[in-house]
Amino acid sequence: MTRMIHLSLDINGRRHEFDAEPRTTLLDALREKLGLTGTKKGCDQGQCGACTVHVDGKRVLACLTLAAQVEGRSITTIEGLATENGDLHPLQVAFLEQDAFQCGYCTPGQIMSAVACIREGCAGSDAEVREYMAGNLCRCGAYNHIVAAVRQAAEMA
Repeated sequence: MTRMIHLSLDINGRRHEFDAEPRTTLLDALREKLGLTGTKKGCDQGQCGACTVHVDGKRVLACLTLAAQVEGRSITTIEGLATENGDLHPLQVAFLEQDAFQCGYCTPGQIMSAVACIREGCAGSDAEVREYMAGNLCRCGAYNHIVAAVRQAAEMA
C-alpha cells in the first residue's frame, strides 16, 4: 500500500487540501486532484512548456515539480490570471487579438511564460521575447503571432 501525505496548496488565491502520494507532481495534483485542467500535460518531461505555472511569481514546469515542494508557496495557474469578475488578463486579450494560437494546446503555458517574460523585463524586442519563450513549444507554429501578442501586452503594461 502506497503511503499518502496530506497537502495544503495555495492556488490562485485559494487554499486546497488533499491527500496524495509523495511523488505526485504539481501537474498531476492540479489536473487530477483539483480539476484545474487549464495547465496542460504535453511531454511530461520538461521539454515542451505546456505545463508552465507560477510559483511565488516565478515560472516553473509543473511536470518536474513535486506538489509537496510547493506547499506553503503561492501558485498561479492559467485559471488564476483573469480577474474574479471574469475580465481577461492583458496577455489573454493580446493572444486573442493577435490570433496567437491555433489548436490552443500550448496556449496556457505560453501565456504563463509570457506573463513572466514581461514581469522580468525581457520583452523589449522580438529577439528577446523569442529567447525567453524558447522553452515553450507550439506544434502549430504560431510563433510570430505569439511574439506579437507578448509585445502588444508589454506595451500596454
